[in-house]
Amino acid sequence: MSDTSPTDPVAAAFEAQRDRLRAVAYRMLGSHADAEDVVQEAWLRLSRQDVATIDNFAGWLTTVVGRISLDVLRSRQAHPEASYDDRLPEFVVTVDDGPAPEDDVALADSVGLALLVVLESLRPSERLAFVLHDLFAVPFDEIGKILGKSTDATKMLASRARRKVQATERPAAAGREQREVVQAFLSAARNGDFEGLLRVLDPEVKLTVDTPGGVVVVLGATEVAAGAQSRTRAGAAARGRVVLVDGLPGFVSWREDGTPLSVMAFTVVDGRIARIAALIDPARLASMDLPEPG
Repeated sequence: MSDTSPTDPVAAAFEAQRDRLRAVAYRMLGSHADAEDVVQEAWLRLSRQDVATIDNFAGWLTTVVGRISLDVLRSRQAHPEASYDDRLPEFVVTVDDGPAPEDDVALADSVGLALLVVLESLRPSERLAFVLHDLFAVPFDEIGKILGKSTDATKMLASRARRKVQATERPAAAGREQREVVQAFLSAARNGDFEGLLRVLDPEVKLTVDTPGGVVVVLGATEVAAGAQSRTRAGAAARGRVVLVDGLPGFVSWREDGTPLSVMAFTVVDGRIARIAALIDPARLASMDLPEPG
């Protein structure tokens, strides 16, 4: 929660920037909880600053959020074992009636999860340069000050990051391709086909499972495939249905008594599943507006 007061003009000006700052931090860090922490730290730093010395209020705050986010990214690299995942955001689940053209467009436009997967592959300095310039139009000279680099060097970082991002972008037909990859995964899981699972999983696939006890993260194709096999052997899911989750290919499963068992969302990059977000918390599942079992 914010400690700002609505009667304070500085606080009011900060609150007007909060949503944008949170968006910057989330694109940098891929975690809603970390983004909130970064924005709150920016407020604390602002409260210690003589506001009269700030020429560009929005620019100053963006710079501060960028610097704090960069520190967090670098800390993650130094301590990769540390978990930074928070609860998964609310899923919007809709019926998937097949690869209609409008669905393909929706999938192509729904870059949230897919973009975050790509951004996680960038070095911290590349990610900062790309996010601030390409997504939030921050000038290169200001980004260079955050990184301690020249404007030209900062442009090169952003260009390198842009090439990596563009290399994973798919045309509108990607919706159909994504469905095929996800269907291959589901089929391999049902059939206990371990090799088939490995063929459709990115070697560095990340599975994030939201459980009643918190978030569990599984990394790597071998671990994810083994888990998919064991869940299938357990036979807990009596029925399942292909859906769209936030515009991405997904799957809902139910127990025999009709209570929802899980919701899964798949992010496909370059023809392989790079991220799976799964929700198995019964309380959250019960509160969701899910379609009827197919």
